[in-house]
Amino acid sequence: MKVVLFCGGYGMRMRNGDASDVPKPMAMVGPRPLIWHVMRYYAHFGHTEFVLCLGYGAHHIKEFFLDYRETTSNDFVLRNGKPELLSTDIADWTISFVQTGIESPIGERLRRVREYLDGDEMFLANYADVLTDAPLDEMVERFSETEAGASMMVVPPQSSFHCVEMDEGGRIGAITPVSDMPLWENGGYFVLRQEIFDHIPENGDLVADGCGELAKRGRLLAYPYRGFWKPTDTVKERYALDAAYTHGNRPWALWERDKVHA
Repeated sequence: MKVVLFCGGYGMRMRNGDASDVPKPMAMVGPRPLIWHVMRYYAHFGHTEFVLCLGYGAHHIKEFFLDYRETTSNDFVLRNGKPELLSTDIADWTISFVQTGIESPIGERLRRVREYLDGDEMFLANYADVLTDAPLDEMVERFSETEAGASMMVVPPQSSFHCVEMDEGGRIGAITPVSDMPLWENGGYFVLRQEIFDHIPENGDLVADGCGELAKRGRLLAYPYRGFWKPTDTVKERYALDAAYTHGNRPWALWERDKVHA
């Protein structure tokens, strides 16, 4: 299945006042950017055809892959001054780099790459800035067994805020961590059918418009997941992932886990 990655947004929350034009998916986690970790996750499950929806800072993403160095994360033998790779990361990947606009909302970005998905009844989509160890093959299988138009991973709220219950007089009756509430949030991993394009208007949004309309029709499926799932909406969250990588705590790197168990 093809994988559509939305990697053209500004990522203002993570920029934290930085004047750099590096898009959020290019923030580094270990020696590789976020987008590489997301793509490697999909490739682990056999999905190696990628469509990158570019926008802000597109040249950074293009340059990374055009100048890609397999020796950074793969074993090799140096013979006669030239490296001979013992394994590769992206040799079997097909990547389409598509400029989808600087200001385009995600739904419009998806509309602009529709031609790259012709002939694919189902495809995958992702924000390119969230890491997980979820069993993607199970998510796809569950979806394929239904006639739903779309499926999204949903996860418990990650916020540390508390919810307050109060009466009309302002007296508080209960304080509950939002993570303990019976709520779920969009986890950013989607399995979609071509039908999604019927519900996204020009300059529309994938979730609010496309998924929202499918939900009204009873055609939106959830894949609840309580395992490892980490966003990178803030600099603090990205630093935490980078530190975890440095200390060898990389639950999203399923390809490393399988290599150890082989």
